Amino acid sequence: MINRATLVGRLVEDVDLRYTPSGIAAATFTLAVTRPFANQEGVREADFIRCVAWRKTAENLANYTKKGSMIAVDGRIQTRSYEKDGRRVYVTEVVADTVQFLARGGSNTAEKQQGNSKGAAQQKDASKTAREAFSKPPQADPFIFDGEPIEFNHDDLPF
Repeated sequence: MINRATLVGRLVEDVDLRYTPSGIAAATFTLAVTRPFANQEGVREADFIRCVAWRKTAENLANYTKKGSMIAVDGRIQTRSYEKDGRRVYVTEVVADTVQFLARGGSNTAEKQQGNSKGAAQQKDASKTAREAFSKPPQADPFIFDGEPIEFNHDDLPF
């Protein structure tokens, strides 16, 4: 059986860090993950996925991220239920095994406040280079031989 979930998104709010009675750190957070397609109005919607991380991962999340931070979460989907006011409440969440910090989010980062023009220029140059690479016409395909067989020695094959 396989139960893996890999998500990349932004934190909807600051991570909620708590400790169990035995002293184990637990962080809960919601990740906004944009869907890869637009709806009929042309708007790309997002899913808001509840996640939980434990121990050092939880502490690192609370210490080094904030609302708007982009992160990648790899983990497993878990369901649980509990009783509240006489009703059974069901919860589905992703239990994070690993978390990677991808980019800083929010509008109060130091780079945005200082107007980091050097970083913006580097990003613009990288975008321009990528656009140029994809806009060039493809080179002649060296593997097209007009339907003629390709001759090779079987001893040269690695398998």
